[in-house]
Amino acid sequence: MLYRPETPAPTRAAALVASVLTVDAVLHLYWTTGATWPAADDTSLSLAVLGTEVPFTPPILLPLAALLLTAAAVVLAHARRPGDRLLRAGTLVVAAGLSLRGAAGIYWLFSKETGAAFHWLNLLLYTPLCVVLAVAALRVAWWKDAARVR
Repeated sequence: MLYRPETPAPTRAAALVASVLTVDAVLHLYWTTGATWPAADDTSLSLAVLGTEVPFTPPILLPLAALLLTAAAVVLAHARRPGDRLLRAGTLVVAAGLSLRGAAGIYWLFSKETGAAFHWLNLLLYTPLCVVLAVAALRVAWWKDAARVR
């Protein structure tokens, strides 16, 4: 077995994915309190975040926060144990979900009203961030343990 230090574990990529997913989960948890920051009210928040009106209630937000935190934990765990096939599969599922959101964001760029807050947030923040995170998650998923030579 050879050790090649030039191929470090993708800890930065995993940290990036986990950090953004955790911040998103914290925002979802914050919104379960009834707070609407950064929007003025529930409707404005829903339109800015989703492009449509959806209730921001605990039965909807809590499972989303749990899913985001689980995804963050799986990606971090896989970065620490790259040989674990279950964690690799989980990280690939996270990458697939982020890729789907990125693809949906590209579709929404052409199908949603261009003057709406969601259009600009989707164009400048949501879609690019999902694409970057999908690539980072794929890097974590496909990284080969440097302690093994294949």
